[in-house]
Amino acid sequence: MNLKNIFAITSLACTSTLAFGSDIAESAPNCSTAQLVVPWSKGGETDIVFRTFSDSINSTGIKPQLEVINIVGQGSVVGTTQVKNAKPDGCTLIAIHENIITSDLAGRADFSYEAFAPIALVSYTPSIIGASPKAPFKSLKEMIDLAKQKPESITVGITRGSRSHFFFLLVEDAADVKFRYVEFEGSNLRNTALLDNKIMLGETHLITTMKSIQDGSLMALGIATGARDALVKYVPTLIEQGMNIIYGSPKGVAAPKGTSVNVIEFWQNAFAKAAKDPLLVKALEEKGSVVLSKGSVEYTVFLKDSFEKHKTIAIQTDMFKKKIALGLNMVFGGFASRLQISWTCGFKCQVQY
Repeated sequence: MNLKNIFAITSLACTSTLAFGSDIAESAPNCSTAQLVVPWSKGGETDIVFRTFSDSINSTGIKPQLEVINIVGQGSVVGTTQVKNAKPDGCTLIAIHENIITSDLAGRADFSYEAFAPIALVSYTPSIIGASPKAPFKSLKEMIDLAKQKPESITVGITRGSRSHFFFLLVEDAADVKFRYVEFEGSNLRNTALLDNKIMLGETHLITTMKSIQDGSLMALGIATGARDALVKYVPTLIEQGMNIIYGSPKGVAAPKGTSVNVIEFWQNAFAKAAKDPLLVKALEEKGSVVLSKGSVEYTVFLKDSFEKHKTIAIQTDMFKKKIALGLNMVFGGFASRLQISWTCGFKCQVQY
Protein backbone atom coordinates (compact mmCIF):
# COMPACT_ATOMS: atom_id res chain seq x y z
CA MET A 1 0.00 0.00 0.00
CA ASN A 2 1.07 3.58 -0.40
CA LEU A 3 -0.50 6.13 1.90
CA LYS A 4 0.80 9.42 0.63
CA ASN A 5 1.13 12.74 2.40
CA ILE A 6 -2.52 13.61 2.88
CA PHE A 7 -2.66 15.84 5.93
CA ALA A 8 -0.74 18.93 4.93
CA ILE A 9 -2.47 22.14 5.89
CA THR A 10 -1.68 24.12 2.78
CA SER A 11 -2.03 27.55 4.31
CA LEU A 12 -1.33 28.26 7.94
CA ALA A 13 -1.80 31.99 7.42
CA CYS A 14 -5.57 31.65 7.50
CA THR A 15 -7.98 34.51 7.88
CA SER A 16 -11.30 34.44 9.62
CA THR A 17 -14.23 33.56 7.42
CA LEU A 18 -17.67 34.08 8.88
CA ALA A 19 -20.21 31.43 8.06
CA PHE A 20 -23.30 33.58 7.95
CA GLY A 21 -24.61 36.75 6.36
CA SER A 22 -24.30 40.12 8.02
CA ASP A 23 -28.07 40.43 8.23
CA ILE A 24 -28.15 37.90 11.08
CA ALA A 25 -27.58 39.49 14.45
CA GLU A 26 -25.44 37.78 17.07
CA SER A 27 -27.43 36.03 19.76
CA ALA A 28 -25.66 35.36 23.06
CA PRO A 29 -26.52 32.09 24.82
CA ASN A 30 -28.85 32.50 27.77
CA CYS A 31 -26.51 31.45 30.58
CA SER A 32 -24.15 33.25 32.94
CA THR A 33 -21.30 30.83 32.24
CA ALA A 34 -20.83 28.51 29.27
CA GLN A 35 -18.85 25.31 29.64
CA LEU A 36 -16.13 24.41 27.16
CA VAL A 37 -15.54 20.70 27.66
CA VAL A 38 -12.02 19.44 26.98
CA PRO A 39 -12.38 15.64 26.87
CA TRP A 40 -8.77 15.09 27.91
CA SER A 41 -6.83 15.69 31.10
CA LYS A 42 -5.80 19.07 32.44
CA GLY A 43 -2.34 20.16 31.36
CA GLY A 44 -2.39 18.23 28.10
CA GLU A 45 -1.80 19.79 24.70
CA THR A 46 -5.48 20.36 23.85
CA ASP A 47 -6.22 21.66 27.34
CA ILE A 48 -3.41 24.22 27.09
CA VAL A 49 -4.64 25.50 23.72
CA PHE A 50 -8.24 25.96 24.81
CA ARG A 51 -7.43 27.47 28.20
CA THR A 52 -5.33 30.04 26.34
CA PHE A 53 -8.25 30.79 24.02
CA SER A 54 -10.71 30.89 26.90
CA ASP A 55 -8.58 33.40 28.83
CA SER A 56 -8.38 35.67 25.78
CA ILE A 57 -12.12 35.45 25.10
CA ASN A 58 -13.05 36.10 28.73
CA SER A 59 -10.71 39.10 28.94
CA THR A 60 -13.01 40.95 26.52
CA GLY A 61 -15.80 40.88 29.11
CA ILE A 62 -17.94 38.62 26.94
CA LYS A 63 -21.19 37.31 28.39
CA PRO A 64 -21.47 34.44 29.00
CA GLN A 65 -17.94 33.79 30.18
CA LEU A 66 -16.28 30.53 29.13
CA GLU A 67 -15.28 27.92 31.72
CA VAL A 68 -13.00 25.10 30.62
CA ILE A 69 -13.79 21.78 32.28
CA ASN A 70 -12.10 18.43 31.75
CA ILE A 71 -14.21 15.29 31.27
CA VAL A 72 -11.85 12.41 30.54
CA GLY A 73 -12.35 8.78 29.61
CA GLN A 74 -12.30 6.33 26.70
CA GLY A 75 -9.96 8.42 24.60
CA SER A 76 -12.27 11.50 24.63
CA VAL A 77 -15.48 9.50 24.00
CA VAL A 78 -16.92 10.17 27.48
CA GLY A 79 -16.68 13.95 27.16
CA THR A 80 -17.81 14.14 23.55
CA THR A 81 -20.78 11.89 24.27
CA GLN A 82 -21.87 14.12 27.14
CA VAL A 83 -21.75 17.23 24.97
CA LYS A 84 -23.42 15.48 22.05
CA ASN A 85 -26.38 14.79 24.33
CA ALA A 86 -26.41 18.26 25.91
CA LYS A 87 -29.08 20.88 25.27
CA PRO A 88 -28.23 22.77 22.04
CA ASP A 89 -28.45 26.20 23.63
CA GLY A 90 -24.83 27.35 23.24
CA CYS A 91 -24.09 26.90 26.93
CA THR A 92 -22.09 23.69 26.39
CA LEU A 93 -19.28 23.50 23.83
CA ILE A 94 -16.73 20.79 23.03
CA ALA A 95 -13.04 21.02 22.13
CA ILE A 96 -12.29 18.56 19.34
CA HIS A 97 -9.52 17.37 17.07
CA GLU A 98 -9.12 14.35 14.79
CA ASN A 99 -10.15 11.97 17.59
CA ILE A 100 -13.76 12.87 16.79
CA ILE A 101 -13.14 11.17 13.45
CA THR A 102 -10.71 8.37 14.29
CA SER A 103 -12.74 7.10 17.25
CA ASP A 104 -15.70 6.56 14.93
CA LEU A 105 -13.65 4.92 12.17
CA ALA A 106 -11.98 2.53 14.61
CA GLY A 107 -15.27 1.56 16.24
CA ARG A 108 -14.44 3.21 19.57
CA ALA A 109 -17.43 5.56 19.23
CA ASP A 110 -20.65 5.31 17.24
CA PHE A 111 -20.65 8.95 16.09
CA SER A 112 -18.35 11.35 14.27
CA TYR A 113 -18.11 15.10 13.64
CA GLU A 114 -21.53 15.03 11.96
CA ALA A 115 -23.12 14.64 15.40
CA PHE A 116 -22.04 18.21 16.21
CA ALA A 117 -22.34 21.74 14.85
CA PRO A 118 -18.79 22.89 14.04
CA ILE A 119 -18.01 26.43 15.20
CA ALA A 120 -14.38 27.19 14.42
CA LEU A 121 -10.98 25.70 13.64
CA VAL A 122 -8.55 27.48 15.96
CA SER A 123 -5.06 25.94 15.94
CA TYR A 124 -2.68 23.36 14.51
CA THR A 125 0.16 21.54 16.26
CA PRO A 126 2.47 19.23 14.25
CA SER A 127 3.15 15.68 15.40
CA ILE A 128 6.58 14.50 16.50
CA ILE A 129 7.92 10.97 16.86
CA GLY A 130 9.05 11.09 20.47
CA ALA A 131 11.45 8.47 21.81
CA SER A 132 12.83 7.47 25.18
CA PRO A 133 16.51 8.48 25.47
CA LYS A 134 17.16 4.95 26.77
CA ALA A 135 15.68 3.32 23.67
CA PRO A 136 18.08 1.04 21.73
CA PHE A 137 18.29 3.53 18.85
CA LYS A 138 19.25 7.18 18.45
CA SER A 139 17.77 8.07 15.09
CA LEU A 140 14.78 7.34 12.89
CA LYS A 141 16.92 5.16 10.61
CA GLU A 142 18.22 3.10 13.52
CA MET A 143 14.67 2.68 14.82
CA ILE A 144 13.41 1.47 11.43
CA ASP A 145 16.34 -0.92 11.03
CA LEU A 146 15.61 -2.45 14.43
CA ALA A 147 11.89 -2.66 13.69
CA LYS A 148 12.65 -4.58 10.48
CA GLN A 149 15.05 -6.93 12.25
CA LYS A 150 12.67 -7.56 15.15
CA PRO A 151 9.03 -6.97 14.13
CA GLU A 152 6.72 -5.80 16.95
CA SER A 153 9.65 -5.44 19.35
CA ILE A 154 9.41 -1.66 19.54
CA THR A 155 6.77 -0.44 21.99
CA VAL A 156 4.65 2.54 20.97
CA GLY A 157 2.31 4.39 23.33
CA ILE A 158 -1.09 5.22 21.86
CA THR A 159 -4.70 5.80 22.72
CA ARG A 160 -6.26 3.05 20.63
CA GLY A 161 -8.32 4.36 17.74
CA SER A 162 -7.11 7.92 18.34
CA ARG A 163 -5.04 10.35 16.30
CA SER A 164 -1.91 9.13 18.12
CA HIS A 165 -2.68 5.62 16.85
CA PHE A 166 -3.40 6.70 13.27
CA PHE A 167 -0.13 8.66 13.17
CA PHE A 168 1.87 5.52 13.83
CA LEU A 169 -0.21 3.58 11.32
CA LEU A 170 1.12 6.06 8.77
CA VAL A 171 4.67 5.56 10.09
CA GLU A 172 4.28 1.77 9.94
CA ASP A 173 3.09 2.00 6.36
CA ALA A 174 5.82 4.40 5.24
CA ALA A 175 8.61 2.31 6.82
CA ASP A 176 7.02 -1.11 6.16
CA VAL A 177 7.37 -2.16 9.81
CA LYS A 178 5.13 -3.36 12.65
CA PHE A 179 5.10 -1.95 16.18
CA ARG A 180 3.81 -3.30 19.49
CA TYR A 181 1.20 -0.90 20.84
CA VAL A 182 0.71 -0.01 24.50
CA GLU A 183 -2.47 1.85 25.41
CA PHE A 184 -2.67 5.05 27.47
CA GLU A 185 -5.53 7.42 28.27
CA GLY A 186 -4.28 10.65 26.75
CA SER A 187 -1.00 12.40 25.95
CA ASN A 188 0.00 13.24 29.53
CA LEU A 189 0.29 9.58 30.53
CA ARG A 190 1.95 8.74 27.22
CA ASN A 191 4.58 11.46 27.62
CA THR A 192 5.25 10.38 31.21
CA ALA A 193 5.74 6.79 30.05
CA LEU A 194 8.23 8.01 27.43
CA LEU A 195 10.19 10.01 29.99
CA ASP A 196 10.17 7.03 32.38
CA ASN A 197 11.39 4.64 29.64
CA LYS A 198 8.27 2.48 29.95
CA ILE A 199 7.74 2.70 26.19
CA MET A 200 10.13 3.42 23.34
CA LEU A 201 8.02 5.64 21.08
CA GLY A 202 4.97 7.87 21.17
CA GLU A 203 3.39 10.78 19.34
CA THR A 204 4.18 14.03 21.07
CA HIS A 205 4.09 17.79 20.42
CA LEU A 206 6.27 20.76 21.23
CA ILE A 207 3.47 22.35 23.23
CA THR A 208 3.92 19.80 26.04
CA THR A 209 7.45 18.39 25.59
CA MET A 210 9.62 21.13 24.07
CA LYS A 211 11.68 21.57 27.27
CA SER A 212 12.21 17.82 27.51
CA ILE A 213 13.38 17.70 23.90
CA GLN A 214 15.66 20.68 24.40
CA ASP A 215 17.30 19.28 27.56
CA GLY A 216 17.70 15.80 26.10
CA SER A 217 15.35 13.96 28.46
CA LEU A 218 13.23 13.08 25.42
CA MET A 219 14.45 12.35 21.89
CA ALA A 220 12.65 13.73 18.85
CA LEU A 221 13.30 11.40 15.91
CA GLY A 222 11.42 13.57 13.43
CA ILE A 223 8.72 16.20 13.08
CA ALA A 224 5.82 15.73 10.66
CA THR A 225 6.10 19.10 8.92
CA GLY A 226 7.10 20.28 5.46
CA ALA A 227 10.08 22.24 6.82
CA ARG A 228 12.00 22.22 10.09
CA ASP A 229 10.40 24.05 12.99
CA ALA A 230 12.27 27.21 14.01
CA LEU A 231 11.87 26.32 17.69
CA VAL A 232 13.77 23.03 17.26
CA LYS A 233 15.80 23.47 14.09
CA TYR A 234 17.97 20.48 14.99
CA VAL A 235 14.99 18.09 14.69
CA PRO A 236 14.78 16.78 11.10
CA THR A 237 11.46 16.45 9.33
CA LEU A 238 10.09 13.04 8.45
CA ILE A 239 10.09 14.08 4.81
CA GLU A 240 13.85 14.73 4.70
CA GLN A 241 14.31 11.28 6.27
CA GLY A 242 12.36 9.55 3.53
CA MET A 243 8.86 9.48 5.04
CA ASN A 244 6.37 11.55 3.05
CA ILE A 245 4.23 12.33 6.10
CA ILE A 246 2.82 15.65 7.22
CA TYR A 247 0.51 15.18 10.17
CA GLY A 248 -0.63 16.98 13.27
CA SER A 249 -3.45 18.06 15.51
CA PRO A 250 -5.91 20.60 14.05
CA LYS A 251 -8.05 21.74 16.96
CA GLY A 252 -11.50 23.22 16.84
CA VAL A 253 -14.62 23.87 18.83
CA ALA A 254 -18.16 22.61 18.23
CA ALA A 255 -21.61 22.65 19.79
CA PRO A 256 -24.38 20.05 20.06
CA LYS A 257 -26.18 19.49 16.79
CA GLY A 258 -29.29 21.66 16.56
CA THR A 259 -27.65 24.75 18.04
CA SER A 260 -29.08 27.83 16.33
CA VAL A 261 -27.25 29.66 13.57
CA ASN A 262 -27.23 32.83 15.66
CA VAL A 263 -25.55 31.12 18.62
CA ILE A 264 -23.00 29.44 16.37
CA GLU A 265 -22.19 32.87 14.93
CA PHE A 266 -21.82 34.34 18.43
CA TRP A 267 -19.15 31.81 19.42
CA GLN A 268 -17.55 31.81 15.99
CA ASN A 269 -16.96 35.55 16.27
CA ALA A 270 -15.61 35.18 19.81
CA PHE A 271 -12.96 32.67 18.69
CA ALA A 272 -12.15 34.71 15.56
CA LYS A 273 -11.47 37.77 17.71
CA ALA A 274 -9.29 35.76 20.08
CA ALA A 275 -7.27 34.46 17.11
CA LYS A 276 -6.29 38.08 16.40
CA ASP A 277 -5.10 38.67 19.98
CA PRO A 278 -1.32 39.21 19.67
CA LEU A 279 -0.72 37.91 23.20
CA LEU A 280 -2.56 34.68 22.42
CA VAL A 281 -0.77 34.24 19.09
CA LYS A 282 2.61 34.79 20.75
CA ALA A 283 1.83 32.46 23.66
CA LEU A 284 0.84 29.56 21.42
CA GLU A 285 3.54 30.10 18.80
CA GLU A 286 6.19 30.06 21.53
CA LYS A 287 4.81 26.67 22.54
CA GLY A 288 4.98 25.30 18.99
CA SER A 289 1.36 25.66 17.93
CA VAL A 290 -0.01 27.74 15.04
CA VAL A 291 -3.15 29.85 15.52
CA LEU A 292 -5.80 29.38 12.84
CA SER A 293 -9.14 31.08 12.23
CA LYS A 294 -11.66 29.27 10.09
CA GLY A 295 -15.38 29.72 10.61
CA SER A 296 -18.19 27.19 10.76
CA VAL A 297 -18.63 26.60 7.03
CA GLU A 298 -14.90 26.22 6.33
CA TYR A 299 -14.41 24.04 9.38
CA THR A 300 -17.24 21.73 8.33
CA VAL A 301 -15.64 21.28 4.90
CA PHE A 302 -12.27 20.68 6.58
CA LEU A 303 -13.73 17.96 8.84
CA LYS A 304 -15.45 16.25 5.94
CA ASP A 305 -12.20 16.16 3.99
CA SER A 306 -10.28 14.92 7.02
CA PHE A 307 -12.83 12.15 7.57
CA GLU A 308 -12.31 10.82 4.04
CA LYS A 309 -8.52 10.91 4.41
CA HIS A 310 -8.57 9.10 7.74
CA LYS A 311 -11.07 6.61 6.34
CA THR A 312 -8.50 5.75 3.65
CA ILE A 313 -5.93 5.02 6.36
CA ALA A 314 -8.43 2.99 8.36
CA ILE A 315 -9.34 0.85 5.37
CA GLN A 316 -5.81 0.28 4.14
CA THR A 317 -4.53 -0.64 7.60
CA ASP A 318 -7.51 -2.83 8.55
CA MET A 319 -8.60 -0.40 11.28
CA PHE A 320 -11.97 0.35 9.69
CA LYS A 321 -14.39 -1.31 12.07
CA LYS A 322 -18.05 -0.58 12.64
CA LYS A 323 -20.26 -2.22 15.21
CA ILE A 324 -23.37 -3.66 13.61
CA ALA A 325 -26.60 -3.44 15.54
CA LEU A 326 -28.60 -6.46 14.45
CA GLY A 327 -31.35 -6.17 17.01
CA LEU A 328 -30.25 -9.38 18.70
CA ASN A 329 -31.31 -8.03 22.07
CA MET A 330 -34.90 -8.38 20.96
CA VAL A 331 -34.34 -12.08 20.27
CA PHE A 332 -31.65 -13.23 22.67
CA GLY A 333 -32.08 -10.77 25.50
CA GLY A 334 -29.01 -10.13 27.66
CA PHE A 335 -26.81 -12.41 25.57
CA ALA A 336 -26.56 -9.77 22.86
CA SER A 337 -25.20 -7.20 25.28
CA ARG A 338 -22.22 -9.50 25.84
CA LEU A 339 -21.77 -10.20 22.14
CA GLN A 340 -19.69 -7.66 20.24
CA ILE A 341 -20.20 -8.05 16.52
CA SER A 342 -18.03 -6.09 14.16
CA TRP A 343 -16.84 -6.25 10.62
CA THR A 344 -13.62 -5.16 9.05
CA CYS A 345 -13.47 -3.62 5.64
CA GLY A 346 -10.66 -5.68 4.21
CA PHE A 347 -10.52 -4.39 0.65
CA LYS A 348 -7.78 -2.08 -0.50
CA CYS A 349 -8.35 1.17 -2.30
CA GLN A 350 -6.16 3.58 -4.18
CA VAL A 351 -6.63 7.27 -3.72
CA GLN A 352 -4.77 10.04 -5.49
CA TYR A 353 -4.06 13.26 -3.67
